[in-house]
Amino acid sequence: MIKIGVSAPITGNVAAIGQSTVNAVKLAEEEINEQGGIDIGGTKMKVQFIIEDDENKPESTASVFQKLISQDQVIAIIGSQTSSASNAGAPIANDAKVPMISPWATNPNVTKDKPYVFRAAFIDPFQGYVMAKFAYENLKARKAAVLYDVAQDYNKGLAEVFRDEFTKMGGQVTAFETYTTGDKDFSAQLTKIKATDPDVVFLPNYYSEVPLQVRQARSLGIDAVFIGGDAWDSPRLLELGGEDMEGTYFSNHYSATSDAPKVKEFVAKYQAKYGEVPDAAAALTYDAAYIIFQALERAGSLDRDKLRDAIAETKNFDGVTGTISYEGSGDPVKPAVILKIENGEFKYETSVNP
Repeated sequence: MIKIGVSAPITGNVAAIGQSTVNAVKLAEEEINEQGGIDIGGTKMKVQFIIEDDENKPESTASVFQKLISQDQVIAIIGSQTSSASNAGAPIANDAKVPMISPWATNPNVTKDKPYVFRAAFIDPFQGYVMAKFAYENLKARKAAVLYDVAQDYNKGLAEVFRDEFTKMGGQVTAFETYTTGDKDFSAQLTKIKATDPDVVFLPNYYSEVPLQVRQARSLGIDAVFIGGDAWDSPRLLELGGEDMEGTYFSNHYSATSDAPKVKEFVAKYQAKYGEVPDAAAALTYDAAYIIFQALERAGSLDRDKLRDAIAETKNFDGVTGTISYEGSGDPVKPAVILKIENGEFKYETSVNP
């Protein structure tokens, strides 16, 4: 039996992402085992995912990684999902020389100077650039305001990159406002933003908070286009936000409505099993699982060092979230998509390549 660890936020402030993670690894596990498992040097071996709840807390993530490595002796770890949690787990995996793939974490520090740490997602500097370019070129915005959670690595990193890139393009960032995880009243920050009359408001925050921020902004009469990052991607965003989210845009890792055969097949299987459309965290987790499966077959061994090398050599992996290659770092070279919320659905708007 090949044991692979999974560190996911099954409870806590992004529990919907944790559920997506669990769903995706269970689907991948079922598929690979139905085929007899993974061919390791001529012997077929079944896969078992050992799933632990990191609560999206750095201290819990550290404990989960230590358990998976020392007690369960997993060959690799998928997770965690957010950047703050992954930044806590990554040094532990790297020091123990256990290959790790974070599906969804986009903060550059997760993989930096850690040869055993990879990700399936693009990174924040690319995503921040994509949204700045989309705002400036596609939406013709010249004035942008930003509201972000200063306590989260992901939100802060994305906000800073967007500000710098939008300014470089010739745009003006008229307000750069912060809050802290758990805040519910954004009226003071939004009042300052309204006074600057921006064309767009960038909210690089999680799906659980954005609807409240957009609702409060609209009730204050802010007449701007609201845009965000991949952490908007959850069916919960639409449930919580309703009509307030109409006409907004966000960058993402894939579009569930894509005509690509790989996407159609994955979405159909996932919907049949779980009764809902898979979000990007589910698609990225599924890709991370198959990157490991294919690397294990190429390595032909359960040696962690050989597995790490095989992951690093991944080229043109045909994933649900696009074609993935590693070129000398743990950060994949891959495209981003922009989705628009229209008639209560995520609609494909455009793609941006690296």
